[in-house]
Amino acid sequence: MSGVKKIRWGIIGLGNIANQFAADLELIEDAELYAVASRDITKANEFAKKYDCNKYYGSYNDLFEDDNIDVVYIATPHNSHTELSILAMKNGKHVLCEKPLSLSYSDAFNMIEASKKYNKFFMEAFWTRFIPSIKELLSKVKNGEIGEIKYLKADFAYYNNELAIRLTDKKLGGGALYDIGVYPLFISYLILGIPEEIISKSTYHTTGVDLQTTMILQYPSSQSVLHAGLVSASDMKATISGTKGRIDINSPWFMTEGYSIIKDGQEEKFKIPNIGKGYAHEAIECHNCIRENQIESQFWSHQNSLDLSSMVEKVKNQIGLEFH
Repeated sequence: MSGVKKIRWGIIGLGNIANQFAADLELIEDAELYAVASRDITKANEFAKKYDCNKYYGSYNDLFEDDNIDVVYIATPHNSHTELSILAMKNGKHVLCEKPLSLSYSDAFNMIEASKKYNKFFMEAFWTRFIPSIKELLSKVKNGEIGEIKYLKADFAYYNNELAIRLTDKKLGGGALYDIGVYPLFISYLILGIPEEIISKSTYHTTGVDLQTTMILQYPSSQSVLHAGLVSASDMKATISGTKGRIDINSPWFMTEGYSIIKDGQEEKFKIPNIGKGYAHEAIECHNCIRENQIESQFWSHQNSLDLSSMVEKVKNQIGLEFH
């Protein structure tokens, strides 16, 4: 790869997920973490030192105006994604924005329109879509390896005794659905598409956000049972069942490094290691698309993000979740 011009990244919102993403960027030969920004300049300085990054800013705008940055990874709270993504693209930056893209379908639509208007690559950071095991098992499902899919089960739940403010604050888009419920909805959409009907029920925090949400997705001849929760732990395995067999995705399924195919009483195991934690794969996809002058990925397209956003909004309305 020597001789290939590195793609220079900027990161805004320097929390836990940004740390994991930055660590994975270090494993990609043609990636350079060029600048980071936080509203807390001390935090930005510490993050920059940790990842051997030259520049740090105490304002997001300053980073957006840095002409040396090619692409910005936005890892700020959910409620700020729309404004910051559009501003970054307006400033000539490609954008990888953390999921969920926004707190409403209309905002997601506006973000994608901005990508077209400014001719900049824009992708929702649904890293699970680019995990090698997921790509491989999806291809096997599409090729009919386990027959016609009739049932899918997926959950993402953990017990957190002290919920972070961002998880309980309505203004920040808190709650189980928007923080982790998007993952089970994503895998059902990836395998089965858009459902005919969604039935959802939740339990709530005193602030009004959902603490746990269970969803049944009805398709013409199949069903998905999905769960997201912040109050108890699940095994975080996922199962895709078809007429000829089933696929069990190893835990935690959303960043899995393997799966099993169970057919005719026989189990065959597959193991595919991720690069780092697994965030590297979505970054590599960004590089490929940017180098080919594409404004979206064929693996997780603008339309895919809009479809998923529409499904999440249906659940949001059903469980009476309001962000204000």
